[in-house]
Amino acid sequence: MQGFGLIGEAFVTLFVIMDPPGIVPIFLALTGAMDAKARHKAAFQATVLSLGVITLFAVAGQQIIAYLGIELPALQAAGGLLLLLVALELLTGKADDPTQQGTSNIALVPLGTPLLAGPGAIVAVILFVQQADRPASYAAVAGAILGVHVVIYLVMRYSSVIVRLIKRGGIEVLTRIAGLLLAAIAVQLIAEAVAGYVEFFLAN
Repeated sequence: MQGFGLIGEAFVTLFVIMDPPGIVPIFLALTGAMDAKARHKAAFQATVLSLGVITLFAVAGQQIIAYLGIELPALQAAGGLLLLLVALELLTGKADDPTQQGTSNIALVPLGTPLLAGPGAIVAVILFVQQADRPASYAAVAGAILGVHVVIYLVMRYSSVIVRLIKRGGIEVLTRIAGLLLAAIAVQLIAEAVAGYVEFFLAN
């Protein structure tokens, strides 16, 4: 596969899976109680963590999964359960209390992982690395990973504009909506994990 074709395919695939526009309501819900400086820091930390995790799995993902004996459904189920816990906090209002959260914790979990660097993105990167057959192809995958994370950072970094427009009341409404969406994502991941295990057992 040519370098330009691979970088385009990898970028579009990761963009769709990681969904930078879709992360905005969840990011705002989790950081609505922060000031602008703390929110910008959380955006940077989440992006760096996601980039680090995705890069790690791009370089050594196959070896890590093989060594630990982890299957994709296990990753999906773990990510789904973690997201479900966060969704419940958003829906019950616990996430509105600044004493219940810290900037670094929010940036690392659930923003950096599993929302951004989730099972889907990890598996996609591993597959694209498998397709690479020359230095230019590896560079294309690396460029796609970096490009998507630049977009992710810019989207979260400038989400403060939305905060100024919708005010605190809007953030509270957005928090409940984000909680519902996040719960749906979590249930979908868990359902896919169950379906994956059922398919595996039927095949064997």
